[in-house]
Amino acid sequence: MNRITSLFNIQYPIIQGGMIWNSGYKLASAVSNAGGLGLIGAGSMYPDVLREHIQKCKKATDKPFGVNVPMLYPNIEKIMQIIVEEGVKIVFTSAGNPKTWTPFLKEKGITVVHVVSSSKFALKAQDAGVDAVVAEGFEAGGHNGREETTTLTLIPMVKENITIPLIAAGGIATGRGMLAAMILGADGVQMGSRFAASVESSAHENFKQTIIDTQEGNTLVTLKELAPVRLIKNKFFNDLQELYAKCPTTEELKELLGRARAKRGMFEGDLVEGELEIGQIAGLIHDIKPVKEIIDSVMEEFELAKKEAVML
Repeated sequence: MNRITSLFNIQYPIIQGGMIWNSGYKLASAVSNAGGLGLIGAGSMYPDVLREHIQKCKKATDKPFGVNVPMLYPNIEKIMQIIVEEGVKIVFTSAGNPKTWTPFLKEKGITVVHVVSSSKFALKAQDAGVDAVVAEGFEAGGHNGREETTTLTLIPMVKENITIPLIAAGGIATGRGMLAAMILGADGVQMGSRFAASVESSAHENFKQTIIDTQEGNTLVTLKELAPVRLIKNKFFNDLQELYAKCPTTEELKELLGRARAKRGMFEGDLVEGELEIGQIAGLIHDIKPVKEIIDSVMEEFELAKKEAVML
């Protein structure tokens, strides 16, 4: 047992990222059943859809699971109410001030974790009363920190500043990566991209195939003026770069982005005009496997790497 497995009452200190359009109840329950902590990604769900996924997840697993809530999305009050009504015990918050919802959730007996991209925000989260933080490096997929701090430097810097449990995220998809993060001071890891390319992920098969086809250097962070996001380079990405060459206004960027661009790419499988969010670690993901196989192989490699490290 370590601080993360104790906090969540799980077997392995592996948390599945609550990724929009990838993280429905099938993925969350599969991760929980395999010994990790599964998260339903509320960011791409209307309140009634979220309620349905929570109810289905409760039927699909008797193990702990949680909900990831990006606080910049609309319907936040309704989403939090549903989480309480459905008896969800673990909530990961991101993209917002942890002081806003942490006291409300803690009063209801819910374990709260906040996602941060810097030591400054980790301290703010700790001061707000969260139970743990996820420190996410710049390698991560999806929405990203503006500071461009990589996981290798972020984890020890955050560790130096906080006393609560620390979960490392960004660029982790293997047992060796997990061990490296824990040697740097993390108590556990959160993996997104590796689980996006799983059988149980709710992403479109086109997107899953694109993840395993993605090679080193095929992703880049863009849209920093709105919310930094790491994207696979496709026609939409190239259109963005052409617009950037003209020094666009924020409004012009919003107009090109439009609505439901991420849904088009990741959920509907439009590889041309869709927004395809994934981490740099996609270059190390070579297959689409069931969640249990992913977790088993990560833990097997972790234990082997640990033995090798002792022999050095």
